[in-house]
Amino acid sequence: MGKLTGKTALITGASQGIGEGIARVFARHGATVRVR
Repeated sequence: MGKLTGKTALITGASQGIGEGIARVFARHGATVRVR
């Protein structure tokens, strides 16, 4: 279980760059990630 298990993150601008990196890290730590 990660630190973000049970949390949901909505990340805008996640198709590339910093947004993509943040989405990947959040998912790796257990968050449900929604990308817009």
